[in-house]
Amino acid sequence: MKKLINDPKNVVEEMIDGYIKAHSDFIKQLPTHNRALVTNRETRDGKVGILIGGGSGHEPAFMGYVGDGMADGVAVGNIFASPSPAPILEVTKAIDKGAGVVYIYGNYAGDIMNFGMAAEMADLEENIKVETVIVSDDVASAPKEEEDKRRGIAGEFFVFKVAGAAADFGYNLDEVVRIAKKANKNTRSMGVGLTPCSLPQTGKPSFEIGENEMEIGLGHHGEPGIEKGVLEPADRVADRLVQDILSDIEISSGDKVAVLVNGLGSTPKMELYIIFRRVEEILNEHGISIYRSYVGDYITSLEMGGCSVTLMKLDAELAKALDHPVNCPMFVQR
Repeated sequence: MKKLINDPKNVVEEMIDGYIKAHSDFIKQLPTHNRALVTNRETRDGKVGILIGGGSGHEPAFMGYVGDGMADGVAVGNIFASPSPAPILEVTKAIDKGAGVVYIYGNYAGDIMNFGMAAEMADLEENIKVETVIVSDDVASAPKEEEDKRRGIAGEFFVFKVAGAAADFGYNLDEVVRIAKKANKNTRSMGVGLTPCSLPQTGKPSFEIGENEMEIGLGHHGEPGIEKGVLEPADRVADRLVQDILSDIEISSGDKVAVLVNGLGSTPKMELYIIFRRVEEILNEHGISIYRSYVGDYITSLEMGGCSVTLMKLDAELAKALDHPVNCPMFVQR
């Protein structure tokens, strides 16, 4: 597959360099580690720090969500791989304002290990209190009775958004963690894959799928879904995704939700809006109102084809956090 790159071994470093040069008013690279990036804006003393991160290849996640109203710093890993503990610790030290730091990341073994090691070092070496919120919104990756095994996919965006708002509101560390965990508990996602992506280092497809096939429940790194079948019209695909979400979480007539229709990298917005159109119809049929909607590429998988649907059930507290203004290089909400 064709790519606009130089040496495949340098794609992450060159991406970071270009990103910082393009958005130097928002973000800067710490001199202590080239994978440690923090906000270039002033943050007040006593504010809880929000640290996010994960593998590259999911742009605009995760760098694109460092800014006003969301994250204070990000640790960047190799493509589809967790950052090492070193940049996580450096970001932690840089964004700590005396109130502690919250780590938010997806439920993957590498992230759990490396962020966990960084949290221990922050406590032992720097006396910084760190709390963790692990996102697990993917209903396809484990049954309901094993929610703790579920992957974090596009729903991470909502958890970042809520936690960033809570920190801005002046909530203490425990309260930021509480509302972020509430956001995760109220968020469900389901995706469909149409075409694979290819890693720059290999140039080969990340998985095999037939020309007229789709994979229901595909993971953001190309992990297998729950079933492979014949590609169906957009309305049928949306029906399946929303049906699986609504069967997993109690959302009733009269409830309000936030909806995210997320592209995986190469799906045109035309198609995402066709999916959203049907999602809105289904929710309307159930008496469920959409409080806020988001359509576009929020957490991608290089040039993978397909999309995911995410619903977050709202109460007054979550709605207030969702409404909070954000100004990041890759996401603005007024």
